[in-house]
Amino acid sequence: MKNDYPILTLCAHLEVSPSGYYGWQKRRRTPGPRAVANQTLTQQVAAIHAHSRQTYGSPRIVAALRQQGCHHGRTRIARLMKQAGLCGRQKGRFRVQTTDSHHDQPIAPNRLAQVPKATAPNQLWVADITYVETQEGWLYLAGILDLYSRKIVGWAMSERIDTALVLKALGMALLHRDPPAKLLLHSDRGVQYASSDYRQALKAAGLVASMSRKGNCYDNATMESFWSTLKLELIYRRDFATRAQARTEIFDYIETFYNRQRAHSSLDYHSPVDFELINN
Repeated sequence: MKNDYPILTLCAHLEVSPSGYYGWQKRRRTPGPRAVANQTLTQQVAAIHAHSRQTYGSPRIVAALRQQGCHHGRTRIARLMKQAGLCGRQKGRFRVQTTDSHHDQPIAPNRLAQVPKATAPNQLWVADITYVETQEGWLYLAGILDLYSRKIVGWAMSERIDTALVLKALGMALLHRDPPAKLLLHSDRGVQYASSDYRQALKAAGLVASMSRKGNCYDNATMESFWSTLKLELIYRRDFATRAQARTEIFDYIETFYNRQRAHSSLDYHSPVDFELINN
């Protein structure tokens, strides 16, 4: 209406003072303190979300802000994230079976269930294999995780799911961690872990083998959780044209992001590397 009639005429007919109208216009154009604070906070949240490779949801965003000295409620952060179109990792597909336990090799007992929780690095390790789909075919990934810090201490990738794959992962872990004798290394009953070559490698390093119960993935739940994290935060969000591309991005995820940057709720929102540095 103000395009058709003078402001003073409209104010007179609506019984509004001109000063009151112009004051309202100014207040409407100028954001209030809460709106300004939300804009600033949204920028902080967006920066943390980007640094997390678009994987953090509101709980980890809240924890990251707290580490910066900013204390905000999860409800507020979730609302601002929704308004900004930011979200954490989404549920995806489930992994296929990679364990071949139909073999005649010796099976180690489940010693992991009989020992106390790890209190320092290099006491309890868990190992497993998963797969990655590429346009060239499958790429298999073997990993070894330290149960104390959740750090991936050894890993290897190959087109073949064989004993050589798990031996390469073990070799990396032994080289970089130099574990003490009697360290417990738990895996499933797959033929790769039960093979003579793998058992000999464990014996030579002074490690003690442990294996899950038949058909029970919960015995190796922490390693399964890592595979889920890797796939939700990287694998399912990519379409790998080649195995080489998958190798490069998986290396970057594990060594640059997961081990050194990613906040873990079970580690009081520290990364595995930081957790080990702080507590040892």
